[in-house]
Amino acid sequence: MKHLKKLEDEVTAWPHISVHPHRFGGKEFRFGSAEVGHIHAGGIVDIPFPRSVHDVLLAEGLAEEHRWVPNSGWITFRVRSRSEEDLGHAIWLMRLSYLRYALKTAADPRGLFEQESKELHLSTQFKSLLEPFVPKTAGHVTAEPLPA
Repeated sequence: MKHLKKLEDEVTAWPHISVHPHRFGGKEFRFGSAEVGHIHAGGIVDIPFPRSVHDVLLAEGLAEEHRWVPNSGWITFRVRSRSEEDLGHAIWLMRLSYLRYALKTAADPRGLFEQESKELHLSTQFKSLLEPFVPKTAGHVTAEPLPA
């Protein structure tokens, strides 16, 4: 399926992403040791999200409940073989998952968050759900003076 190859090529081009065989078949994408998501033959894309993001994705019809572990943070999205729109949406979902991990290691997490929010066309609701993943930078931390 050429769209799955395109999805794999896109995701593996992102910084800090590695690809591994998935234990139930397919390919798994990791940021360090954290799984960003995985793809199965036949166009099935499974991605873990925090429950709050998961619930909004389902409520807005942007993903389905994961078929094997419902009531978890996992979602499923099916990429149809001839659909560029599905491919784009699968990339969007993977990038949304990736963003949570990228923010933790970014030199400028606030700048990355703003840039990715624009590129992903995130709604105010999604921005507020992802805001807690933006670490406070040194410029935002107030420290007590050291004792003399």
